[in-house]
Amino acid sequence: MRLFSNLSDANYNEIFYKEPQVFSKHSRKDILSYALGATLYMPATRPNIHQDLLSKKHSGLTSMVICLEDAIGDDEVDKAESMLVQELSNLIEDMDKGLLVEDDLPLMFIRIRDYDQLLRLTEQIGIELNLLTGIVIPKFSPKKGKPILEKIKELNDQGYRLFALPILETKKVIEKETRIDELIAIKNLVDQYEEMILNIRIGATDFCGLYGIRRNSDTTVYDIAVIRDCISDIINIFLRSDHPYVISGPVWEYFSSKERMLKPQLRQTPFRERFGQDGIHFRSELIDKQMDGLIREILMDITNGLTGKTIIHPTHIMPVQALNTITYEEYLDARSIIDKADGKIGVMKSKFSNKMNEIKPHYYWAQKILLKSEVYGVLNEEFTYIDLLTNEVYASNPQPVKR
Repeated sequence: MRLFSNLSDANYNEIFYKEPQVFSKHSRKDILSYALGATLYMPATRPNIHQDLLSKKHSGLTSMVICLEDAIGDDEVDKAESMLVQELSNLIEDMDKGLLVEDDLPLMFIRIRDYDQLLRLTEQIGIELNLLTGIVIPKFSPKKGKPILEKIKELNDQGYRLFALPILETKKVIEKETRIDELIAIKNLVDQYEEMILNIRIGATDFCGLYGIRRNSDTTVYDIAVIRDCISDIINIFLRSDHPYVISGPVWEYFSSKERMLKPQLRQTPFRERFGQDGIHFRSELIDKQMDGLIREILMDITNGLTGKTIIHPTHIMPVQALNTITYEEYLDARSIIDKADGKIGVMKSKFSNKMNEIKPHYYWAQKILLKSEVYGVLNEEFTYIDLLTNEVYASNPQPVKR
């Protein structure tokens, strides 16, 4: 797999200065941590998951989670487990028939309810476990998480390669009087299993639910004070340069809306400057799809050091991945900082002559940019994420984009 593989070869070569690299579930952990990109959640009760994967129904999909927790009813657990086992078996049969190969599959995860369910599933699933990249652990806590992490480690000792993705979404994490102690306890625990912690995820929907809050399509999680405050502390604990984890952006809940309460948040200027009147048309396409709030939240995720995002609709795949690409200017800044980190100088003017690059303060940032560029690629100087989005929209729209 590689990101943006749905683009034509001509567009790929034109847009990227440095192309995203190919990866698979066997790639290095640091690559996989970034490669999750837009992670699509779907309930385990969804029929014909294997057929959707076989037909590549969701363009650009590189990671997915089959959910056995909140996405299904409490009365559906047995049915969901049975359907999951069957779908994995169907995928193995498809591979045996030569209908697909492992590299055709996105990175696949199972979101379990608890330790007991993990035990039941591992008893029912055999060789199919090799299809999975890992286990998503909801409502993660030191008490609940440790036995699950131990079980995953045991499976890895048996020859599997499974990662863990803890989701922070409990009362002890969101409530101020217990938050820091809980986050430190969680950090201490995951540090013991660091080699199999792929990233840290944030359950903003569960956090909001504890306060009876639900944001609308014009509001990002960063506009909700209590959630912003909690995300800030999660970043503080888990993104420190001395022992960092990749943190994923929380889910965006909306994929359509019939009316708007606030004016569109996407500014016209970058679209007009890039594509003239066609850019304004494209901006309208995004607004019609209620994508402007999502784009604003993704930009806030990136500004705060988060990478990738949980999604619940395939139309979110391209915006998440497009906005996470590395610009030509970012790449040159990062490259020069790393190349000059030999102690001979401390600061230098950027190649674009618009900022100062300080070696020591910006070194960790530069490392992240270069690693992220391996997965998301580097855009050519004259291109932006808008070019990736327009290539997706206009693939099904006969109206050409004028350059």
